[in-house]
Amino acid sequence: MNKQIAYRFIPILIIIFTLLSCQTFVTETATQAQIAVTGSSEIASALPPLPPTFQTTLINPLDIPHTYVDDTCRYIKNKWNTETSAPPGTVVMILMVGRIQPVGATEPGEITEEDFIQTMQELNAQGFEAIKMKEFLSFIERNVKIPPRSILIIQDGNYDQSYFNRYYRDYWKNWGWTVVNGWQSDPDTSKALWLENIDMEFEGMVDHQAQGASPSTILSDESGKTVIARELQEPLRAFANNYAKNPLAFIWPNGGFGQRPVEAARLLKYQLGFTTNQRGPVMYNWIPLADEFDPERPSYIPEGNINDPLMTLPRYYMDEAFTAIDQVRAIGKEAAAYAEANKAIELEYYDIVCAEDYGRIPVKP
Repeated sequence: MNKQIAYRFIPILIIIFTLLSCQTFVTETATQAQIAVTGSSEIASALPPLPPTFQTTLINPLDIPHTYVDDTCRYIKNKWNTETSAPPGTVVMILMVGRIQPVGATEPGEITEEDFIQTMQELNAQGFEAIKMKEFLSFIERNVKIPPRSILIIQDGNYDQSYFNRYYRDYWKNWGWTVVNGWQSDPDTSKALWLENIDMEFEGMVDHQAQGASPSTILSDESGKTVIARELQEPLRAFANNYAKNPLAFIWPNGGFGQRPVEAARLLKYQLGFTTNQRGPVMYNWIPLADEFDPERPSYIPEGNINDPLMTLPRYYMDEAFTAIDQVRAIGKEAAAYAEANKAIELEYYDIVCAEDYGRIPVKP
């Protein structure tokens, strides 16, 4: 009889002990989670608030600086790593040259030879240096060092060797300045013109980048799939066959672009895109773009809502660049001063949140 009673109680005791063990585990787990949450809250409350994006009154108020680096830790490290990074305030003036005319430039983007020479000389006198597209990409993506005042000269359209020799060779020879060419991969381009440009590409004086396949095309969200595909894909084939490279950048033909063309360009591995919107200079993680239409500048397509700043980069018209040089220099100085004023806050944030996973930043005092 006693044995029967014992046999009946043993399963009950096992169940009771099991429930008690589970309760203990749940309580301990809940306590650990509470500690973790409390710790995170304490850390969060101790974090210094990061400064807002640098603003300036030297550009149009509708041209709002947009950022594109989502990883705050990576941004701060790239910004303050003095061993490899460009110092804050490093600024790039992207120039658009439509055509250089000996005399009587009348079309938008055109400039007379005299004014072109004057602008180039002033840029050099003010400490600007020309960079290649690959250098620009490294800077704009990772803040790799470039000259503190840089220019990216983009000559739109196809030209022969005599044109480049006349207007650019002296700057290549004397200053080492490369010119980027927005090359249109038109199937009807003569073999002679291809060969002349191939020579300049491999010499290093001209850095060819894609500008579509047809001189008359204007891309937009209304463009057909076949048109978008032709303008973006034909340069890939033509560049591989003639320049032995893939273009890094797409210079939007005649300034036209849209959400669909930008997304298609990304799918085809283009890494940069350039509009004809003149909004200001660019810096690392700082691109001025507009989110709304401006009736004062009806030809400027709003690009901010596309949400891809590196594919909708602004450019200065070459015939207006001379008067913008002081503005660009001033913006660089303002940005450098703003960064220095907030340096301690950003480095403190980095030490608390980022250093364990991203490593220490080698910062010179």
